[in-house]
Amino acid sequence: MRTMLKGIAASDGMACGRVYRFVEPDLTIEKRSITNLDYELNRFHQALEAAVSEIETIKTRATKTLGADGAQVFSAHIAMLQDPEVIGAVEAQVTAEHVNAEFALANVAADYEQQLKGLDNNTYMQERTTDLHDVIKRVTAHLLGVKLPNLSLLTEPVVVVTHDLIPSDTVSVDAKYILAFVTDLGGRTSHSSILARSLNIPAVVGTQDATSQLADGATVIVNGTMGNVVNNPSQQEQAAAQQKMRERAANMRRLATLRHHTTTSKDGVGVMLAANMGTASDIPNVLKNGAEAVGLMRTEFLYMDSEQLPTEDEQFAIYKQVVQALAPRPVVIRTLDIGGDKPLPYLKQKPEANPFLGARAIRESLAHQNIFRSQLRALLRASAYGNLRIMFPMIATLDEFRQAKAIYDDERSKLTTEEVPLGKIAVGMMVEVPAAAMLADRFAQEVDFMSIGTNDLIGYTMAADRTNQDVAYLYQPYHPAILRLVDRIITAGHAAGIPVAMCGEMAGDPIAVPLLLGMGLDEFSMGAGAILKTRQLIGQLNAKDLQSLVETALNSASTSQEVITMVQAAVPGVLTQN
Repeated sequence: MRTMLKGIAASDGMACGRVYRFVEPDLTIEKRSITNLDYELNRFHQALEAAVSEIETIKTRATKTLGADGAQVFSAHIAMLQDPEVIGAVEAQVTAEHVNAEFALANVAADYEQQLKGLDNNTYMQERTTDLHDVIKRVTAHLLGVKLPNLSLLTEPVVVVTHDLIPSDTVSVDAKYILAFVTDLGGRTSHSSILARSLNIPAVVGTQDATSQLADGATVIVNGTMGNVVNNPSQQEQAAAQQKMRERAANMRRLATLRHHTTTSKDGVGVMLAANMGTASDIPNVLKNGAEAVGLMRTEFLYMDSEQLPTEDEQFAIYKQVVQALAPRPVVIRTLDIGGDKPLPYLKQKPEANPFLGARAIRESLAHQNIFRSQLRALLRASAYGNLRIMFPMIATLDEFRQAKAIYDDERSKLTTEEVPLGKIAVGMMVEVPAAAMLADRFAQEVDFMSIGTNDLIGYTMAADRTNQDVAYLYQPYHPAILRLVDRIITAGHAAGIPVAMCGEMAGDPIAVPLLLGMGLDEFSMGAGAILKTRQLIGQLNAKDLQSLVETALNSASTSQEVITMVQAAVPGVLTQN
């Protein structure tokens, strides 16, 4: 039966394809009495072999995105599955007690977990309990005959339907197998939304019940522009959707001709279009979409995708790879931004009533200076291989910036003494806390550049958790209060003679782009998939004429809708083409 789900339009476009439910299966284990021991033991070994084969596939794909060091954890998983002690213990229990293999495996795993937890002075071994859970879950799934979903194992294009996505879910995904994302939770700034826009694929988020309404393998049409999902569409609807997909592909081919162009407005005002990226695996996408720079590289994925703190040398190798591959383009690398919705399981953090207003980003770096110094040294060493800029996140006070900069200066001095080759580095800050926006003129006297992080700036200004879909309506990038803060920051930067960038999702928003161009924003950094569309849009706009639009929006508008209406009236026809 045909049904329709409504959600939040998170990434434009239309897709038609089969559903892949990325949902944890029921792995409930029941004890059963076994009479045919040979059959049961054979079933156990087949499950082990299937699990090893899957992990080897995941490891191969992860090596391409994370490098050999980042994928090393999967070698440990395979070793666990081939451990003769574990295998022998399961076999012994099945044989002695005539119980099913999954029940025996659960018992053996529980015993091993207790042993690991008992190693009070061995943190490394305690952390292996996570590895143990992963491999046992995989074998158990095979024994129960259920699918354990893993996006790294996709072999054909599908529509991914999930409760929510976290960064670690998608780090080793091959984008060619993703037609669209549909989620129960999320808003326009959730990870799944940002990822979809970066890959230029449709997404509908915040549907509330997609995982319960859409069956595995069912055919759906995802309309990321309108924010709806059609389940079991008619043949005519599928044909129309396929035609839309062909038209979109043709438009992308036309946009590709702009890949090597600079970004200039109709009246000759040049700006820089940069990409946001999370890992080194994003480099091909950044280059393919014609980015003139990287305005934000998020380093937290390097920490979140590891089971322990990455070493200075491990970080250096990644940073060097990125700046070298993208040279001579400027690459802005943000120091560690954890906390809030990005905890590190191996870094003990106190429970917080409101982690988004707690110990996160630069606050954590200053509190754990050993981690901060290690990262800064790795970044400084990598600066010799490209055009590197360093950016501190979530700066709220001048004291925080000065303390972070002093630590940077100290580590730079040490490396200079050690005669380590270093490049010229600009040091800047993200402006995402309203207090920093209000004092932008003071900060501009001490930083080399400022980059506006609108995702958090909007959330903090509107007092709305950007991961909470119940208040998603308050994510209003065109709200006059937000526009006034953005204008204030740009004006302060230019008065001090420093460039001002924007690395939040607002930078690639077609309604916001005319306003930002009129304000004089120097650099627009966005998901790579939005760059060519934005380049085309800016080429159709007259920057000087937009200054009057900005003045009207800042001084006369009272609501987001009023601003939207003003922009649509000022550039009729242009927005409908993009």
